[in-house]
Amino acid sequence: MNKREFLKISGLGTAGLALLPTFSWGREKYIEKLRTAHIGVGNMGFEDLKAISSHKKVEVAALCDVDSIYLEKAHKLYPNAKVYRDYRLMLKEMKDQIDAVIVSTPDHTHAPASLMAMEMNKAVYCQKPLTHHVSEARAMKKLASDKNLVTQMGIQVHSFYDYKLATLLIQSGIIGKVHRVHAWSPKNWGYDGNPPEGSDSIPENLDWNLWLGTAKKRLYKEGYYHPMNWRKLLDYGCGTLGDMGVHIFDTPYNALQLDVPFTVKTECRTPNNYGFPENNTVTYEFPGTKFTGKTLTWIWYDGKGAPNEHKDLILPDSKVKSTDNKTTEQSIEEKVSLETQAAAEGQLPDQGAMFVGDKGRLLLPHFMQLPKKIVSNKYVDISKEIQHLSKKHSLGEPIRNYESEGPKHYHQFVDACLGKDECSAPFSYAARLTETILLGVIAGRFPNKTLHWNNKTAKFSEEEANQFLDSTYRNF
Repeated sequence: MNKREFLKISGLGTAGLALLPTFSWGREKYIEKLRTAHIGVGNMGFEDLKAISSHKKVEVAALCDVDSIYLEKAHKLYPNAKVYRDYRLMLKEMKDQIDAVIVSTPDHTHAPASLMAMEMNKAVYCQKPLTHHVSEARAMKKLASDKNLVTQMGIQVHSFYDYKLATLLIQSGIIGKVHRVHAWSPKNWGYDGNPPEGSDSIPENLDWNLWLGTAKKRLYKEGYYHPMNWRKLLDYGCGTLGDMGVHIFDTPYNALQLDVPFTVKTECRTPNNYGFPENNTVTYEFPGTKFTGKTLTWIWYDGKGAPNEHKDLILPDSKVKSTDNKTTEQSIEEKVSLETQAAAEGQLPDQGAMFVGDKGRLLLPHFMQLPKKIVSNKYVDISKEIQHLSKKHSLGEPIRNYESEGPKHYHQFVDACLGKDECSAPFSYAARLTETILLGVIAGRFPNKTLHWNNKTAKFSEEEANQFLDSTYRNF
């Protein structure tokens, strides 16, 4: 079943759309209260729910989860919200009582739920990565544009001080034209073992059919799928690249104003057609932009031991050297910069990115640490640049508290729905970033082979890889 057929079965085909309001629920519609419906309220979904509803203009109208334990927990906090197990039923019954939909499900359900909500002209906040397949990312981008909808992908750190600062530093030319980026995470959302044998009884709290959704039918096995390990598996997640890669790619991708790559190659184990490799090195080649050389090389490392050794990743042993011998008033930015640089002498942060330019390097730890400039294998004090850009762009001060900083990205979405702000990670941006990530995921099915991507046709030159750009939706 393809996506169009799925929407028809869900009651949103051509006939169904004729019953919906004719306006497009976009920035031109101003409301005083945002009524939200939440699809997926366990784990990260519960955090999304709390962050969205912490905005004083939000009214939680509906909650949906295939797991009754999660649903009951969320309902205790929002007793006036209507509860559902099937998001399709919720959207159809609540379509005139909600304004925005928050999708916080496993990756394979992101697009089916989001597309259905957008067909109903609802604003959508969808967790990262935006979709499970490239075709879905393009479909969501197009639909959001056609309907002029307010959209946001859930990459919360996109709205944090350090990442906005790093973007401004790169675009100011602090290390010149960038010709290479390294990004890494030692997390392991892969599985090198064999598929489980047999099956287990489905827990009473779980609707396994609804959890599978549009994915192919599979027997339930405890500990392999719900509630956490689905990220490791091809049919439901996108591996470490799709989980942490989206966060860590985001700032370099945004700062350098990249589009999708023209080649991608993944070094990993032979595919087992069940789980993602536990260790991956993915090399992308991008067309150049005004902030890069003629082309840009991007290398991603994940799994135990990441990143691999590389001359670009060697850090200075010496302490921070100031470019100005005069005593300057230390702002919070400068103090934090000196502290974090001193703490990181000679050792890479656990996760992060390194920009390599023709005038030096910029290290961006992940997360809640300021970027650090390195020239001739020595740290360079950039406190003046930080102070200047912070004041010029009203960035405020770096706050090292996720509890207070986390809701910013969510509140930006709410304010955009209310006509008071613009989203910084709309689907027009998020779909391109997600497509880039997913091309690397697909390359993992063809270890050590360079795949060539055509942005215009949305196809690989290597025909055998094109089968993984989409999937058939199960009728459930």
